[in-house]
Amino acid sequence: MAICEVTGKGKMYGHNVSFSQRHTRKVFKPNVSKKTLVINGQKIKCNVSASALRTLKKKGLIDSKKTSK
Repeated sequence: MAICEVTGKGKMYGHNVSFSQRHTRKVFKPNVSKKTLVINGQKIKCNVSASALRTLKKKGLIDSKKTSK
């Protein structure tokens, strides 16, 4: 299942609304990818959403060069 281990983001449910206003069920999934992060000198593999990865890079908690894959 796609759950971000940093923020806890998971899938959400809603409706896909067409032009004719027909409501069909839809699942919204977060943009989660498996990354290897270097935290305190240790390599840790975890599922991180793209928005959480951007926030960590912006705050300077991870180096953007070491997470590029």
